[in-house]
Amino acid sequence: MNWRRNLWVLSFAVMLSGSSYTMVIPFLPLYLLDIGVSQTEVNMWSGLIFSVTFLVGGLMAPYWGRCADRTGKRRMIMRAGFSLAIVYFLGAFVRNPVDLLIVRILQGFANGFVPASMAIVASSTPKDKMGYSLGFMQTTLLIGGILGPLVGGSLSHFFGMRLSFVIAAGIIFLGTVGVRIFVTEPENTDSPCEGSIIDDLKMAFTNRKLVEMLLLLFGVQMISMMLQPLIALYVAQLQGSMEGVALTAGIVYSLAGIAGAMSAPTWGNFGQRKGFIKTLIIAFIGAGIFNLGQFFVSTIYQFSLLQFLFGLFIVGVYPAINTIAVNSTDQAFQGRIFGLTTTANQLGSMLGPLIGGMISSWLGIGPVYLISGSLLIIIGIIVFFKILRKTITKTPTTF
Repeated sequence: MNWRRNLWVLSFAVMLSGSSYTMVIPFLPLYLLDIGVSQTEVNMWSGLIFSVTFLVGGLMAPYWGRCADRTGKRRMIMRAGFSLAIVYFLGAFVRNPVDLLIVRILQGFANGFVPASMAIVASSTPKDKMGYSLGFMQTTLLIGGILGPLVGGSLSHFFGMRLSFVIAAGIIFLGTVGVRIFVTEPENTDSPCEGSIIDDLKMAFTNRKLVEMLLLLFGVQMISMMLQPLIALYVAQLQGSMEGVALTAGIVYSLAGIAGAMSAPTWGNFGQRKGFIKTLIIAFIGAGIFNLGQFFVSTIYQFSLLQFLFGLFIVGVYPAINTIAVNSTDQAFQGRIFGLTTTANQLGSMLGPLIGGMISSWLGIGPVYLISGSLLIIIGIIVFFKILRKTITKTPTTF
């Protein structure tokens, strides 16, 4: 089995998955306006529409992770990819916010493409290449996140949002076909998983290192998703009108992805050499500083610059957390590990838009950046002092 071929094919598939996602998701608030939601209700509807997918996805993730260990991770990729293609296609035909809500619920059931892909890479990659490989996959996911808003914003600007859903369906379909043809899943020589999902959760929660990584992942995803539904609306606020906002928001949204794609391999190599805990501390504090700074911007150019700088740092968090989590368990549990990380990710993604929507409805969009940036800095400081305390007491860190 060629682990490099798996890495390249799955990285390309993940890039297509990221593109299909970001072609439509950042522009859902604008889509809601198009299908009849009023300006006064769009923030709360955006929070609900964003969150419901992540709630369903988070509840389903342990089950899909267990299926991946039992019946094969490659099969789970195909299940998720073909299902997402159908769901995106249905999104082109919604008539009101309730229809869109239903489509987003279905998307939650279909999720799992990226974690199953990462589980195959983790199980087929040599251990000394793990940080590099997961960092590389994070890079391609971010490249997809760059291309998606640019394509989706352009399509929305010239042809409307409905075409973006159709193109997104075609892209994820092609990525899934590529996995079907070219990816070889390594044979699992460990004993098959037994027991129930409850047993899996009990086993996971006896692993302190894993629990800490799940909590960090939940926190960073919640904070990041407080912002995502609001970017297009904040761009409109900064430029003073709704004219051309989809195209402008697509460009601005891509800047964090461009920065992340540039820095992700560096973060992976840094973590492999210097330690993933140092990576977490620097990434959290740096991302928090530049995210907090977006509260003080007065022009779209200042906002764009800080989005870019934010992207340079926030991307370092994810491969570090995933690598620490994977290295804390054996191969037979890796599908379930990525199921649990997906649950943490999805639940954070569910709660974030609701909190962001409530804060923006009460205080405005700007304070959301102030609060989220402060939280990222606080998490980085907590991780730093936890390590410092362990060093002083001369006991091994649990991270």
